[in-house]
Amino acid sequence: MPTIARSPEAGEPLEPLPRRFATFIRPELPGLLNEIRTEVTRAYPVYGRLLNGPNGDAIRQGVEQALVAFVDRVADPGRSSELRDELLRRFGRVEAYEGRDLETLQSAYRLGARIALRRARTVGRQYNLSPALILAFADALFAYVEELEAVTREGYTEVRERATSEMTALRRRLLHLILASSPLPRSTVSELCEAAAWELPATCTLVALRPPVPDHIQAALDGDVLADLDIPQPHLLVPGDLTPHRLSMLGTALAGTRAAMGLTVPVAQAADSVRWARRVLQFVDDGVLPDAPLIRCEDHLTTLWLLADPALVGHLASRELAPLRGLPPSRRDRLVETLRVHISTRAPAEQVGEMLGVHAQTVRYRLRNLDTYLGDRLSDPDRRFAIEVALRSLHLRNDHDGR
Repeated sequence: MPTIARSPEAGEPLEPLPRRFATFIRPELPGLLNEIRTEVTRAYPVYGRLLNGPNGDAIRQGVEQALVAFVDRVADPGRSSELRDELLRRFGRVEAYEGRDLETLQSAYRLGARIALRRARTVGRQYNLSPALILAFADALFAYVEELEAVTREGYTEVRERATSEMTALRRRLLHLILASSPLPRSTVSELCEAAAWELPATCTLVALRPPVPDHIQAALDGDVLADLDIPQPHLLVPGDLTPHRLSMLGTALAGTRAAMGLTVPVAQAADSVRWARRVLQFVDDGVLPDAPLIRCEDHLTTLWLLADPALVGHLASRELAPLRGLPPSRRDRLVETLRVHISTRAPAEQVGEMLGVHAQTVRYRLRNLDTYLGDRLSDPDRRFAIEVALRSLHLRNDHDGR
Protein backbone atom coordinates (compact mmCIF):
# COMPACT_ATOMS: atom_id res chain seq x y z
CA MET A 1 0.00 0.00 0.00
CA PRO A 2 1.48 3.41 -0.90
CA THR A 3 2.30 5.94 1.81
CA ILE A 4 0.24 9.15 2.01
CA ALA A 5 2.24 12.30 2.69
CA ARG A 6 0.39 14.65 5.03
CA SER A 7 1.47 18.02 6.42
CA PRO A 8 1.67 18.15 10.23
CA GLU A 9 -0.40 21.34 9.94
CA ALA A 10 -3.46 19.18 9.12
CA GLY A 11 -3.26 19.84 5.37
CA GLU A 12 -4.97 17.77 2.69
CA PRO A 13 -3.46 14.35 1.81
CA LEU A 14 -0.83 14.56 -0.91
CA GLU A 15 -0.24 12.27 -3.83
CA PRO A 16 0.78 8.72 -2.77
CA LEU A 17 4.35 7.48 -3.13
CA PRO A 18 4.62 3.83 -4.17
CA ARG A 19 6.66 1.66 -1.85
CA ARG A 20 8.97 0.70 -4.70
CA PHE A 21 10.21 4.29 -4.73
CA ALA A 22 12.15 3.46 -1.56
CA THR A 23 14.08 0.86 -3.56
CA PHE A 24 15.24 3.56 -5.98
CA ILE A 25 16.24 6.17 -3.40
CA ARG A 26 17.78 4.04 -0.60
CA PRO A 27 21.08 3.35 -2.45
CA GLU A 28 21.48 7.09 -2.85
CA LEU A 29 21.43 7.80 0.91
CA PRO A 30 25.21 7.65 1.70
CA GLY A 31 26.11 10.02 -1.13
CA LEU A 32 23.10 12.23 -0.38
CA LEU A 33 24.10 12.40 3.27
CA ASN A 34 27.63 13.55 2.38
CA GLU A 35 26.29 16.11 -0.08
CA ILE A 36 23.88 17.56 2.48
CA ARG A 37 26.63 17.80 5.12
CA THR A 38 28.93 19.57 2.69
CA GLU A 39 26.42 22.12 1.42
CA VAL A 40 24.79 22.80 4.78
CA THR A 41 28.10 23.42 6.54
CA ARG A 42 29.18 25.66 3.66
CA ALA A 43 25.97 27.68 3.89
CA TYR A 44 25.88 27.63 7.71
CA PRO A 45 29.44 27.43 9.09
CA VAL A 46 28.16 27.16 12.66
CA TYR A 47 27.10 23.59 11.93
CA GLY A 48 30.59 22.75 10.73
CA ARG A 49 31.86 23.79 14.15
CA LEU A 50 29.16 21.76 15.90
CA LEU A 51 29.98 18.65 13.85
CA ASN A 52 33.52 18.80 15.23
CA GLY A 53 32.31 19.43 18.79
CA PRO A 54 31.00 17.20 21.58
CA ASN A 55 27.60 16.92 19.91
CA GLY A 56 29.02 16.05 16.50
CA ASP A 57 28.17 12.35 16.55
CA ALA A 58 24.58 13.02 17.64
CA ILE A 59 24.16 15.59 14.87
CA ARG A 60 25.53 13.27 12.19
CA GLN A 61 23.36 10.43 13.47
CA GLY A 62 20.34 12.71 13.55
CA VAL A 63 20.77 13.82 9.94
CA GLU A 64 21.20 10.20 8.87
CA GLN A 65 18.12 9.10 10.80
CA ALA A 66 16.03 11.89 9.32
CA LEU A 67 16.87 10.64 5.80
CA VAL A 68 16.56 6.95 6.62
CA ALA A 69 13.25 7.44 8.43
CA PHE A 70 11.76 9.15 5.37
CA VAL A 71 12.74 6.28 3.09
CA ASP A 72 11.61 3.71 5.68
CA ARG A 73 8.22 5.43 5.85
CA VAL A 74 7.86 5.13 2.07
CA ALA A 75 8.72 1.44 2.29
CA ASP A 76 6.66 0.82 5.43
CA PRO A 77 4.19 3.58 6.37
CA GLY A 78 3.71 2.06 9.84
CA ARG A 79 7.41 2.19 10.71
CA SER A 80 8.23 3.82 14.08
CA SER A 81 10.20 7.09 14.05
CA GLU A 82 10.99 7.06 17.78
CA LEU A 83 14.79 7.11 17.34
CA ARG A 84 14.56 9.90 14.76
CA ASP A 85 12.31 11.97 17.01
CA GLU A 86 14.64 11.74 19.99
CA LEU A 87 17.61 12.80 17.87
CA LEU A 88 15.64 15.71 16.42
CA ARG A 89 14.64 16.84 19.91
CA ARG A 90 18.33 16.75 20.75
CA PHE A 91 18.93 19.05 17.76
CA GLY A 92 16.44 21.47 19.27
CA ARG A 93 18.07 21.26 22.69
CA VAL A 94 21.49 22.02 21.20
CA GLU A 95 20.11 25.10 19.44
CA ALA A 96 18.57 26.31 22.69
CA TYR A 97 21.75 25.70 24.68
CA GLU A 98 23.74 27.53 22.00
CA GLY A 99 21.42 30.52 22.36
CA ARG A 100 20.16 30.53 18.76
CA ASP A 101 16.60 30.72 17.52
CA LEU A 102 15.30 27.93 15.28
CA GLU A 103 15.36 29.91 12.05
CA THR A 104 18.88 28.83 11.06
CA LEU A 105 18.20 25.15 11.72
CA GLN A 106 14.92 25.29 9.84
CA SER A 107 16.71 26.89 6.89
CA ALA A 108 19.27 24.06 7.01
CA TYR A 109 16.45 21.49 6.93
CA ARG A 110 14.97 23.16 3.85
CA LEU A 111 18.33 23.31 2.14
CA GLY A 112 18.72 19.59 2.80
CA ALA A 113 15.29 18.99 1.31
CA ARG A 114 16.21 20.89 -1.86
CA ILE A 115 19.38 18.81 -2.20
CA ALA A 116 17.35 15.61 -1.74
CA LEU A 117 14.85 16.75 -4.36
CA ARG A 118 17.69 17.44 -6.77
CA ARG A 119 18.98 13.90 -6.20
CA ALA A 120 15.45 12.49 -6.67
CA ARG A 121 15.17 14.18 -10.06
CA THR A 122 18.45 12.54 -11.07
CA VAL A 123 17.11 9.17 -9.91
CA GLY A 124 13.87 9.84 -11.78
CA ARG A 125 15.72 10.34 -15.06
CA GLN A 126 17.84 7.26 -14.37
CA TYR A 127 14.80 5.01 -13.82
CA ASN A 128 12.51 6.90 -16.19
CA LEU A 129 10.09 7.79 -13.40
CA SER A 130 7.10 9.95 -14.23
CA PRO A 131 7.12 13.70 -13.48
CA ALA A 132 3.95 13.15 -11.41
CA LEU A 133 5.86 10.76 -9.13
CA ILE A 134 8.71 13.24 -8.68
CA LEU A 135 6.17 15.97 -7.88
CA ALA A 136 4.51 13.69 -5.32
CA PHE A 137 7.97 13.08 -3.83
CA ALA A 138 8.56 16.82 -3.57
CA ASP A 139 5.22 17.37 -1.82
CA ALA A 140 5.88 14.52 0.60
CA LEU A 141 9.45 15.69 1.25
CA PHE A 142 8.54 19.24 2.21
CA ALA A 143 5.64 18.03 4.33
CA TYR A 144 8.18 15.76 6.02
CA VAL A 145 10.45 18.77 6.65
CA GLU A 146 7.59 20.50 8.44
CA GLU A 147 7.28 17.41 10.60
CA LEU A 148 11.01 17.50 11.37
CA GLU A 149 10.73 21.14 12.37
CA ALA A 150 7.79 20.43 14.68
CA VAL A 151 9.62 17.61 16.50
CA THR A 152 12.79 19.69 16.77
CA ARG A 153 10.78 22.54 18.26
CA GLU A 154 9.69 20.21 21.07
CA GLY A 155 13.27 19.82 22.31
CA TYR A 156 14.00 23.51 21.80
CA THR A 157 10.91 24.58 23.74
CA GLU A 158 11.65 22.12 26.52
CA VAL A 159 15.04 23.73 27.21
CA ARG A 160 13.79 27.30 26.81
CA GLU A 161 10.84 26.76 29.14
CA ARG A 162 13.03 25.06 31.73
CA ALA A 163 15.60 27.84 31.47
CA THR A 164 12.89 30.49 31.78
CA SER A 165 11.41 28.75 34.81
CA GLU A 166 14.82 28.40 36.48
CA MET A 167 15.74 32.01 35.71
CA THR A 168 12.42 33.24 37.07
CA ALA A 169 12.96 31.30 40.29
CA LEU A 170 16.53 32.57 40.58
CA ARG A 171 15.48 36.20 40.05
CA ARG A 172 12.70 35.86 42.58
CA ARG A 173 15.21 34.52 45.10
CA LEU A 174 17.46 37.47 44.31
CA LEU A 175 14.54 39.84 44.97
CA HIS A 176 13.90 38.19 48.34
CA LEU A 177 17.55 38.59 49.30
CA ILE A 178 17.60 42.25 48.24
CA LEU A 179 14.60 42.85 50.53
CA ALA A 180 15.94 40.75 53.40
CA SER A 181 16.16 42.40 56.81
CA SER A 182 19.84 41.44 57.01
CA PRO A 183 21.36 42.55 53.69
CA LEU A 184 23.89 40.24 52.08
CA PRO A 185 27.45 41.42 51.33
CA ARG A 186 27.59 43.27 48.02
CA SER A 187 29.96 40.65 46.61
CA THR A 188 27.39 37.91 47.27
CA VAL A 189 24.62 39.95 45.67
CA SER A 190 26.86 40.57 42.64
CA GLU A 191 27.45 36.84 42.23
CA LEU A 192 23.72 36.16 42.38
CA CYS A 193 23.09 38.92 39.85
CA GLU A 194 25.56 37.30 37.46
CA ALA A 195 23.86 33.91 37.86
CA ALA A 196 20.46 35.53 37.23
CA ALA A 197 21.74 37.55 34.23
CA TRP A 198 20.57 40.71 35.99
CA GLU A 199 22.59 43.91 36.26
CA LEU A 200 22.60 45.37 39.77
CA PRO A 201 21.33 48.96 39.47
CA ALA A 202 22.40 51.90 41.62
CA THR A 203 18.77 52.75 42.44
CA CYS A 204 15.41 51.04 42.21
CA THR A 205 11.71 51.57 42.80
CA LEU A 206 9.53 49.00 44.52
CA VAL A 207 5.88 48.57 43.57
CA ALA A 208 3.38 46.90 45.89
CA LEU A 209 0.38 45.21 44.25
CA ARG A 210 -3.01 44.42 45.72
CA PRO A 211 -3.88 40.76 45.08
CA PRO A 212 -5.15 38.92 43.23
CA VAL A 213 -2.67 39.55 40.43
CA PRO A 214 -3.73 38.67 36.83
CA ASP A 215 -1.58 36.17 34.93
CA HIS A 216 -0.80 38.64 32.13
CA ILE A 217 1.30 40.98 34.29
CA GLN A 218 4.57 39.03 34.15
CA ALA A 219 4.62 38.97 30.34
CA ALA A 220 3.92 42.71 30.12
CA LEU A 221 6.83 43.75 32.36
CA ASP A 222 10.23 44.86 31.06
CA GLY A 223 12.71 41.99 31.08
CA ASP A 224 14.82 43.47 33.88
CA VAL A 225 11.94 43.95 36.34
CA LEU A 226 12.16 41.53 39.26
CA ALA A 227 8.78 40.19 40.34
CA ASP A 228 7.23 38.13 43.09
CA LEU A 229 3.55 37.88 42.22
CA ASP A 230 2.57 35.36 44.87
CA ILE A 231 0.06 36.37 47.52
CA PRO A 232 -0.29 37.73 50.13
CA GLN A 233 2.14 40.55 49.25
CA PRO A 234 2.99 40.63 45.52
CA HIS A 235 5.56 43.22 44.52
CA LEU A 236 7.94 44.36 41.79
CA LEU A 237 11.41 45.86 41.71
CA VAL A 238 11.94 48.29 38.83
CA PRO A 239 15.65 49.06 38.28
CA GLY A 240 16.63 52.72 38.06
CA ASP A 241 14.44 55.79 37.96
CA LEU A 242 10.79 55.86 36.94
CA THR A 243 11.32 57.22 33.43
CA PRO A 244 8.34 57.93 31.14
CA HIS A 245 8.99 54.56 29.50
CA ARG A 246 8.91 52.78 32.85
CA LEU A 247 5.72 54.55 33.88
CA SER A 248 4.08 53.64 30.56
CA MET A 249 5.17 50.03 30.99
CA LEU A 250 3.75 49.87 34.51
CA GLY A 251 0.52 51.50 33.40
CA THR A 252 0.07 48.85 30.72
CA ALA A 253 1.20 45.88 32.80
CA LEU A 254 -0.83 46.83 35.86
CA ALA A 255 -4.04 47.79 34.05
CA GLY A 256 -6.89 46.58 36.23
CA THR A 257 -4.62 46.01 39.24
CA ARG A 258 -4.39 48.39 42.20
CA ALA A 259 -0.78 49.23 43.03
CA ALA A 260 1.39 51.73 44.86
CA MET A 261 4.87 52.85 43.80
CA GLY A 262 7.43 53.34 46.53
CA LEU A 263 10.19 55.91 46.38
CA THR A 264 13.21 55.53 44.13
CA VAL A 265 16.02 54.61 46.51
CA PRO A 266 19.48 53.01 46.55
CA VAL A 267 19.18 49.23 46.27
CA ALA A 268 20.25 48.86 49.90
CA GLN A 269 17.05 50.71 50.90
CA ALA A 270 14.71 48.65 48.70
CA ALA A 271 12.96 47.19 51.74
CA ASP A 272 11.99 50.72 52.83
CA SER A 273 10.54 51.49 49.40
CA VAL A 274 8.27 48.44 49.37
CA ARG A 275 7.28 49.03 53.01
CA TRP A 276 6.13 52.55 52.17
CA ALA A 277 4.25 51.31 49.10
CA ARG A 278 2.41 48.68 51.13
CA ARG A 279 1.60 51.27 53.77
CA VAL A 280 0.04 53.54 51.16
CA LEU A 281 -2.13 50.66 49.93
CA GLN A 282 -3.24 50.11 53.52
CA PHE A 283 -4.13 53.80 53.83
CA VAL A 284 -6.35 53.42 50.77
CA ASP A 285 -8.04 50.38 52.32
CA ASP A 286 -8.55 52.36 55.55
CA GLY A 287 -10.05 55.30 53.69
CA VAL A 288 -7.21 57.65 54.65
CA LEU A 289 -6.20 58.15 50.99
CA PRO A 290 -8.41 58.13 47.91
CA ASP A 291 -8.19 55.06 45.70
CA ALA A 292 -6.51 55.20 42.30
CA PRO A 293 -5.13 52.60 39.85
CA LEU A 294 -1.49 53.49 40.50
CA ILE A 295 -0.62 55.58 43.55
CA ARG A 296 2.76 57.25 44.07
CA CYS A 297 4.23 57.36 47.57
CA GLU A 298 5.98 60.54 46.42
CA ASP A 299 2.60 62.29 46.56
CA HIS A 300 1.88 61.24 50.15
CA LEU A 301 5.14 61.61 52.09
CA THR A 302 3.63 63.73 54.84
CA THR A 303 0.84 61.24 55.38
CA LEU A 304 3.35 58.40 55.50
CA TRP A 305 5.37 60.26 58.11
CA LEU A 306 2.44 61.40 60.24
CA LEU A 307 0.90 57.93 60.35
CA ALA A 308 4.13 55.96 60.53
CA ASP A 309 3.37 54.94 64.14
CA PRO A 310 -0.34 55.37 64.99
CA ALA A 311 0.09 54.18 68.58
CA LEU A 312 2.82 56.74 69.21
CA VAL A 313 0.71 59.48 67.64
CA GLY A 314 -2.11 58.51 69.94
CA HIS A 315 0.11 58.87 72.99
CA LEU A 316 1.42 62.20 71.69
CA ALA A 317 -2.11 63.52 71.19
CA SER A 318 -3.17 62.27 74.59
CA ARG A 319 -0.27 64.07 76.25
CA GLU A 320 -0.52 67.37 74.37
CA LEU A 321 -4.33 67.61 74.55
CA ALA A 322 -4.62 66.31 78.09
CA PRO A 323 -6.06 69.62 79.44
CA LEU A 324 -9.10 69.10 77.16
CA ARG A 325 -9.80 65.56 78.30
CA GLY A 326 -12.42 66.49 80.89
CA LEU A 327 -14.61 68.47 78.49
CA PRO A 328 -17.81 67.09 76.99
CA PRO A 329 -16.94 65.25 73.75
CA SER A 330 -18.85 67.61 71.43
CA ARG A 331 -17.22 70.72 72.90
CA ARG A 332 -13.78 69.12 72.91
CA ASP A 333 -14.17 68.12 69.25
CA ARG A 334 -15.10 71.68 68.25
CA LEU A 335 -12.10 73.11 70.09
CA VAL A 336 -9.73 70.53 68.62
CA GLU A 337 -10.93 71.16 65.07
CA THR A 338 -10.65 74.94 65.50
CA LEU A 339 -7.15 74.56 66.91
CA ARG A 340 -6.12 72.27 64.00
CA VAL A 341 -7.23 74.73 61.33
CA HIS A 342 -5.79 77.71 63.18
CA ILE A 343 -2.41 76.19 63.96
CA SER A 344 -1.92 74.61 60.51
CA THR A 345 -3.02 77.62 58.43
CA ARG A 346 -1.86 80.52 60.64
CA ALA A 347 -4.92 82.27 59.16
CA PRO A 348 -6.87 85.09 60.88
CA ALA A 349 -10.14 84.31 62.64
CA GLU A 350 -12.23 85.40 59.64
CA GLN A 351 -10.62 82.85 57.32
CA VAL A 352 -10.67 80.11 59.95
CA GLY A 353 -14.36 80.79 60.44
CA GLU A 354 -14.98 80.45 56.71
CA MET A 355 -13.16 77.10 56.67
CA LEU A 356 -15.16 75.84 59.65
CA GLY A 357 -18.47 77.40 58.60
CA VAL A 358 -18.78 79.51 61.78
CA HIS A 359 -18.63 83.21 62.62
CA ALA A 360 -15.21 84.79 63.24
CA GLN A 361 -16.37 85.77 66.71
CA THR A 362 -16.99 82.11 67.48
CA VAL A 363 -13.45 81.33 66.39
CA ARG A 364 -12.03 84.03 68.66
CA TYR A 365 -14.07 82.70 71.55
CA ARG A 366 -12.81 79.19 71.02
CA LEU A 367 -9.19 80.35 70.70
CA ARG A 368 -9.49 82.19 74.02
CA ASN A 369 -10.79 79.00 75.58
CA LEU A 370 -7.92 77.02 74.07
CA ASP A 371 -5.43 79.55 75.42
CA THR A 372 -6.99 79.08 78.84
CA TYR A 373 -6.78 75.27 78.73
CA LEU A 374 -3.44 74.85 76.95
CA GLY A 375 -1.63 77.90 78.33
CA ASP A 376 2.02 78.13 77.40
CA ARG A 377 1.88 74.93 75.31
CA LEU A 378 0.87 77.11 72.36
CA SER A 379 3.64 79.63 72.87
CA ASP A 380 6.43 77.09 73.21
CA PRO A 381 7.69 76.24 69.65
CA ASP A 382 8.42 72.58 70.43
CA ARG A 383 5.09 71.95 72.17
CA ARG A 384 3.21 73.83 69.44
CA PHE A 385 4.88 71.68 66.77
CA ALA A 386 4.02 68.51 68.72
CA ILE A 387 0.39 69.63 68.93
CA GLU A 388 0.28 70.36 65.20
CA VAL A 389 1.72 66.94 64.35
CA ALA A 390 -0.79 65.23 66.64
CA LEU A 391 -3.73 67.19 65.22
CA ARG A 392 -2.77 66.58 61.59
CA SER A 393 -2.36 62.87 62.31
CA LEU A 394 -5.68 62.65 64.10
CA HIS A 395 -7.39 64.47 61.26
CA LEU A 396 -5.97 62.03 58.72
CA ARG A 397 -7.36 59.19 60.81
CA ASN A 398 -10.69 60.98 61.28
CA ASP A 399 -10.09 60.51 65.00
CA HIS A 400 -10.43 63.76 66.85
CA ASP A 401 -11.21 62.51 70.31
CA GLY A 402 -7.70 63.15 71.63
CA ARG A 403 -7.23 59.65 72.99
